[in-house]
Amino acid sequence: MKRLLQIEFIKLWNSRASKILIIAYFAILSLISILASIKFDIGEIHFRLADQGIFNFPYIWHLNTWIAGFLKIFFAIVIVSMMSNEYTNKTLKQNLIDGLSKKEFVLSKFYMVLIFSLVSTIFICILTLVLGLIFSDFNTPLVILKDTDYLLAYFVKLLGFFSICLFLGMLVRKSAFALGFLFIWYILEWIGYSALNHYFPDNSNIPDKIFNFFPINSLANLVKEPVTRFNPVKTASNLIGETIVKDYLTHWYEYAIALAWTFIFIFFTHIILKKRNL
Repeated sequence: MKRLLQIEFIKLWNSRASKILIIAYFAILSLISILASIKFDIGEIHFRLADQGIFNFPYIWHLNTWIAGFLKIFFAIVIVSMMSNEYTNKTLKQNLIDGLSKKEFVLSKFYMVLIFSLVSTIFICILTLVLGLIFSDFNTPLVILKDTDYLLAYFVKLLGFFSICLFLGMLVRKSAFALGFLFIWYILEWIGYSALNHYFPDNSNIPDKIFNFFPINSLANLVKEPVTRFNPVKTASNLIGETIVKDYLTHWYEYAIALAWTFIFIFFTHIILKKRNL
């Protein structure tokens, strides 16, 4: 594992674009948090988003992992670019000539995906703790540790999503086409969901159950939207007579579905490479 990671880190270090994208990912996450903590004084209006309770424990664990999920596209670009560069720079062929097996090559990419997911999760953990300890109204140990399972959900979500990117990068070879195909895939899942809703009766929950097994949606289910969980949103909803009833928890079967797709995409990445003439 160490040898494979060393090879990948050398390639990553020599890619200026990848380094810029990774730095941008962490910088934007930090910037969002800084902006939320800044007080804006406009005449008689004094407003700071952090004072609205968005950084309160344990809610902040859910909110930050959900927001960070939108920025995973930066790492996605890095991953598909890594795969594209293997063909463009002929490093894949050279690695195989130098004695690296095709299985080891796929494992080296998966290990990088694992590292990306782990580093991102650790960063979100540290950022959330700092913001929560500064701005949260509730700082008892039990409250702080509650909902930290969203970190695990976020990690598994990234691992699955990056595995899809790895598969598409191997399948399509060109980074721009791979990202385009990823977007089309997302659209197709929603078209499929709409078709299921049209086919089954209105009172049936079968479309939702089937939709939960779709790859991209199954990953999204790991960290569900937290906006309607926010107390001011609930209060506003109650005032207009709407009651929000939603399950925000991540269940074991949602982890199982996401991990199953991760395995499937890594497996087929290996199958494609085995059958491809280089």
